[in-house]
Amino acid sequence: MNDSVYDWGACARPSQKIPAGDWQVWLILAGRGFGKTRTGAETVRHWVRAQKCRRLALIADSELDGRQVMVEGMSGLLSVHPPEERPQFLSSRRELLWPNGATAFLFSAEAYERLRGPQFDGAWVDELAKFPKPEEVWDQLMFGLRLGKNPQVIITTTPRPIPLLERLIASSSTVLTKGSSYENIDNLSPTFVTQVLDRYKKTALGSQEIFAEILNTGKKVFWTSSMIRYRSP
Repeated sequence: MNDSVYDWGACARPSQKIPAGDWQVWLILAGRGFGKTRTGAETVRHWVRAQKCRRLALIADSELDGRQVMVEGMSGLLSVHPPEERPQFLSSRRELLWPNGATAFLFSAEAYERLRGPQFDGAWVDELAKFPKPEEVWDQLMFGLRLGKNPQVIITTTPRPIPLLERLIASSSTVLTKGSSYENIDNLSPTFVTQVLDRYKKTALGSQEIFAEILNTGKKVFWTSSMIRYRSP
């Protein structure tokens, strides 16, 4: 990345900028290629830089996903920081250490019991909807968010019809951002656009994976469009 790319305020779309207010959860339901990972990493970067957060939880579906996507990925935490601000990743301890003393701890949904005990003032949860036990992970995280005046969580996920998302969307402390893959089309491979987006955009799978719509399984409709409060850019 050149210096201009590190200026997230200039690069980010309105839907990728941190909402104002005293919300607890920023829930980003978005399609593949929207820029969810970059948004999550840049939000953590802002919290650390502003010294809002000193102890963060980073939670992925697996430890490998956390390392390859959230930490070391092309849009992950190591990538979005300029060299002088970049954290050190201690892989054996699953920790990131920033030059200003802030620390983030990497957890996997597979081993959610490790969330017992530690305490945090912020968290980034990636792909929550695909966790095998999302409720259990969320409960343990909530018990650990007990530092600071207003611990906040950013969730970046492609949606699936799970009850936890229903509750989060209905909560008055949640800000919802919903976006499609097409919002970031200028940064996507032309082959991906023609071979994937164009092919699947009119399918049920495309409704979920491209347009971030909640698929009706036929068993229960968790919410309708009238129930969702969208964040205004």
